[in-house]
Amino acid sequence: MEPATGHIVLDTGADDGFTSLRRPARPRADRYELGRSLRERAHRSDMAFWTPPADRADPVQQVIDQNYGRQPWLVPIRIGRMISSPYAFLRGSANVMADDFAALPATGITPVICGDAHLGNFGFYASPERELVFDLNDFDEAHPGAWEWDLRRLTVSVYVAGRQNGFRETACVDAVRHCVDEYKEQLAHLAERPLLGRSFDRLDVERLRSAATRASFRDEIERAARRARRRTSDRALPRFTERRDGTFKLVEEPPLITRPSEGEWDALAEALDGYLNTLPPHWARILAGYRIVDIAHKVVGVGSVGLRAYVALCEGSSPDDVVFLQLKQARRSVIAVHQHGESAWHRHQGQRVVEYQQALQTVSDPLLGWTTVGDTQFYVRQFRDMKGAILVEDIDAGALADYAGICGFLLAKSHARTSGASMIAGYIGGSDKLADSLCRFARTYADQVESDHAALVAAVHRGVLPAETVA
Repeated sequence: MEPATGHIVLDTGADDGFTSLRRPARPRADRYELGRSLRERAHRSDMAFWTPPADRADPVQQVIDQNYGRQPWLVPIRIGRMISSPYAFLRGSANVMADDFAALPATGITPVICGDAHLGNFGFYASPERELVFDLNDFDEAHPGAWEWDLRRLTVSVYVAGRQNGFRETACVDAVRHCVDEYKEQLAHLAERPLLGRSFDRLDVERLRSAATRASFRDEIERAARRARRRTSDRALPRFTERRDGTFKLVEEPPLITRPSEGEWDALAEALDGYLNTLPPHWARILAGYRIVDIAHKVVGVGSVGLRAYVALCEGSSPDDVVFLQLKQARRSVIAVHQHGESAWHRHQGQRVVEYQQALQTVSDPLLGWTTVGDTQFYVRQFRDMKGAILVEDIDAGALADYAGICGFLLAKSHARTSGASMIAGYIGGSDKLADSLCRFARTYADQVESDHAALVAAVHRGVLPAETVA
């Protein structure tokens, strides 16, 4: 039998996308049984296997292809960050995994997925009520797609991070198993809840601490939360600005923070006016009380380096009343090329990112919106809204298992909010078969990530690609 792939999109019933309120919902028990039946087209045991096909694309060329359309003088910084470790390579190569996973067994159940689910893409941020919450926090690749791809990528990131920290292989396996077990248990729990009710759960700092079984991880949560609470616009003011002629100006730090040309500045300011029209009226009125005082290009992330990303400093009725907005270029998701039909196309990629972020997160930045500058599409968000992360390099093996479980829990919550929770729960069932398979897969594909990283390092040494290290 030919391996099943994610190209078939199943009708998941009432909890799948937009539908008519007059259409009868498929009973939950029926959807669960349909999920169980999908084991025949995508055996859970088959999820264990990875062997690179003979015609597998060259990963170095895939990295080069992703450089198309980026600002050329920043590409060496992107490559420099990717070669720093296998985990950094994983963070910057979502397209490589998407291409590999597209040929692997999949159920055909396609909720909205993150598309770039790894340990580094979960973190702290502020709710609209200014409470610190923890959730998925990167949606550049978000798109309807195979739920298995998100879970595969997350488990591989757990394994790669564990190896990078020098943990035993058994500890890496334990962390992956904890991730899959938490995904399974939370998904099954949410599948039994009303569709509306499952949309309100959030993970605040206290619940996050309660979920941690290791004192070392609870300590890391506290450290990360303290760092996040300090990351606000007023605290950013002395870090990123200087006072000139009575006005705050963003400080240049080439090549990471640079000033746009006068023409670019004007186009960006005009685009921010247009962005106000994508906000709910209440927040648009509030932001209209601010004025733009400066704009700078600021390099961010690993995979995003070279794409256009700007920070706008906006001032209210007093010099210390400031908001930093970030405009980040949005391109077509790496998941989209593997999907069929109209769902693979979006008129505005910034709008795609915003709407899928709001779908996957329990609460989101209230200032999320989108805009266009020339032919380039952007999404807009707050730059400093208590964003923070757990530093996987600083945790021990037990803490990694705790953290992996929390990320599996949150990934299940996100998938259950958009589509097919009962079917996924039916497919996974109550046994350890999927966890056993993904433990084996994560170990084998971690070898692949390390091999691909080594190939990129070798290409840099041969002069195929330039690399630059910037702090």
